Amino acid sequence: MAHKSENNHKGSGEQSPKKPNSPYGGRGINWFYWYLIAFLVVFSIFSNVLKSTQEISWMKLEETLLAKNAIEKIIVVNKEIAEIYLKKDKLDNPEFKEVTDGLFRSDSGPHYYITIGSVETFENKLQQAQQNITSAEKIDIRYESRTNWVTILSWLVPLGIIILFWVYIIRRMGGGTSGNPLFNFGKSTAKLTEKGAKSKVTFNDIAGLKEAKAEVMEVVDFLKNPEEYTKLGAKIPKGVMLVGPPGTGKTLMAKAVAGEAQVPFFSMSGSEFVEMFVGVGASRVRDLFKRAKDKAPSIIFIDEIDAVGRSRGKINAFQANDERESTLNQLLTELDGFGDNTGVIVLAATNRPDVLDKALLRPGRFDRHIYLELPNQLERGEIFKVHLRPLKLSNDVDVEQLAKLSPGFSGADIANICNEAALIAARKKKNEVQQQDFMEARDRVIGGLERKSKIISPKEKQIVAYHEAGHAVASWYLEHVDSLVKVSIIPRGKSLGSAWYLPEERQIVTKSQFLDQICASLGGRAAEEIIFGEISSGALDDLEKVTKQAYTMVSYYGLDEEVGPISFYDSTGQYENMLVKPYSEEMAKLIDSEVQGLISNAYKRTKNLLLEHREELEKLAQILLKKEVVEKEDLEKVLGKRGLAQLINETEPQNI
Repeated sequence: MAHKSENNHKGSGEQSPKKPNSPYGGRGINWFYWYLIAFLVVFSIFSNVLKSTQEISWMKLEETLLAKNAIEKIIVVNKEIAEIYLKKDKLDNPEFKEVTDGLFRSDSGPHYYITIGSVETFENKLQQAQQNITSAEKIDIRYESRTNWVTILSWLVPLGIIILFWVYIIRRMGGGTSGNPLFNFGKSTAKLTEKGAKSKVTFNDIAGLKEAKAEVMEVVDFLKNPEEYTKLGAKIPKGVMLVGPPGTGKTLMAKAVAGEAQVPFFSMSGSEFVEMFVGVGASRVRDLFKRAKDKAPSIIFIDEIDAVGRSRGKINAFQANDERESTLNQLLTELDGFGDNTGVIVLAATNRPDVLDKALLRPGRFDRHIYLELPNQLERGEIFKVHLRPLKLSNDVDVEQLAKLSPGFSGADIANICNEAALIAARKKKNEVQQQDFMEARDRVIGGLERKSKIISPKEKQIVAYHEAGHAVASWYLEHVDSLVKVSIIPRGKSLGSAWYLPEERQIVTKSQFLDQICASLGGRAAEEIIFGEISSGALDDLEKVTKQAYTMVSYYGLDEEVGPISFYDSTGQYENMLVKPYSEEMAKLIDSEVQGLISNAYKRTKNLLLEHREELEKLAQILLKKEVVEKEDLEKVLGKRGLAQLINETEPQNI
């Protein structure tokens, strides 16, 4: 799609836009750095001037200077240092050239200095050294008190550098807010979208979320036409919580609200409330709501609110005080406290509602909870159409088939597939994105990148072929296992081979469906034992899935006859951090025993099924060794037609 370009040519009379003022005044912080560098240079020169005087010992003072009557006067400074000035007629003496030559040397002096222990001792020693000198030739001694700027500056400069460092750190923490950053770390860092600002995202860019979009659009209508609702006595909802798995469009929904609401929109992340200083989180909450109330009606959007909204009992078990808890307390007060909060609607998003504090979720704070679930087949088709708009597509691209082949995918996953397909087509120097590119992109997103260059020994390749053939044959002849469409022994990601299924989109799963799925997962291990007489470590992923599935059947869904209709599933998340199980040791032994028996019986059933169809197993394995990838047409030639045609809804690979 071609975009119109705007002409920004200005006339000679127009002025360029002014740059925003620096928070440090007209000259800016950069001038401050130049002033500091200049000061350090001057200070260094000044220090060299002060240090140009040479220090001598008492022996040299007595044997050289006093003996030759070269001293004009001595000035005792602060009762610590005695400055020695030479007579002008002695400066030409070669012995004293060292104190007169040089860039920072001066004839006026002082030329030497000596550190004295005490004034009385120095005077006594000097008097004894001048016993044989007449009173007219005796040295004039004066006493002065001076401020030692070198010492003071030696303390002030490091302190100034430390202060400058902290100014720089706090300036970085200011986050671009107005005013002096030194005092802005307690201010809100929310990004403000003003009324009338154009947003790139609108409700037209959101597909597959009809119910959720309708509720959010109603909130926008509240702000545009409040009198339509308040005339009947209704109150505008104070808060809307968007809940759903990652990638389902929670943040996208908030961006659309920002573009459609035509009211000031404040957006920030939950983690931005908490900084390194104590009390900053609560201060930022207060400032955020103050800014929102000043611009009411307005909307506040807090993304990933679980960063500050976790249950207070869980996060503060072993601490006397916690910054996150004080931030949450302030947030609860602002949402529904004694203060007036009219005209401000709070949107929040999270994919972990189970960890949020109950006080945060109650009506009056978040009146509406909107659940964004994974899209179904029809909704996936609508999402594909949105993400296919900017792509140059071939005529063979079938959106309905893409929707069928991507079950369980979120909107973010679909966007990733579309982008990967375009990258694959560009890599192949194509002018259009074809259906095959989407198939390769789907396989790459689910299973990982193909690694045809990975070296596998012939023996290992044979084991992988029979393993995947075992999965294929077992799933083909089991009634309740999803439809198999492709088997591959090409390494992909971390797996050495994979079997691709197209399961139905079920809302509930029966016990027989669970058992058939377990048998299909054990098909690879059973095939290895039947053909080679031993088993390998290749079934690790299968055994992990089977074990978790069996424990879920017994302890969660109550599908075991011995354990009975009992569920130990905790939807509230209260048992997450508990060190003990919610059942007794006797029940734990019974659950372990039933799970072990369930998996053992399923393994025996799978072995018997593969022994019955061993001929098809070996034939399919040989085709895999030859072609590496077997599609559905080849599977039907070897195994025959499946009994009941199944709907194509979801793809889930079984990895070795």
